[in-house]
Amino acid sequence: MSAVAKEWREIPARYNLEGSECGNCGRKYFPKRNMCPHCRRNGFGKMRPYDVSKKGKIFTFSIIHDAPEANRDLKPYAVAMVRTDDGLLISGQLTDVDLAQIEIGMRVRAVLRKLGDAGPSGIIHYGFKFVPDL
Repeated sequence: MSAVAKEWREIPARYNLEGSECGNCGRKYFPKRNMCPHCRRNGFGKMRPYDVSKKGKIFTFSIIHDAPEANRDLKPYAVAMVRTDDGLLISGQLTDVDLAQIEIGMRVRAVLRKLGDAGPSGIIHYGFKFVPDL
């Protein structure tokens, strides 16, 4: 079982903000793409891995007061569009913050957190969320 867990941990894009950058035009994308939608000129093979900045500012946000059954214990909670320091827009949940203190322009950083579990199978799903960058 530990070999399986290790294999998942070693997939670079799994727990990192890994995007892609076009070798033709230099545009950056998240999530990762196989082809640049901007230049489309021989996009296959021109894309290269790109480590997206884990820090940025809140571009916009929303407070969720009602949630699906799986997220009932989280409500209310906040989600945000974050413009990373390298200019990409990424959506994610805001955590470890007083909901009344959230504001546009607030500095945040991405962290690895538990997103949920698969019930009886016991598999825990991890991913990124955003916390205040103090």
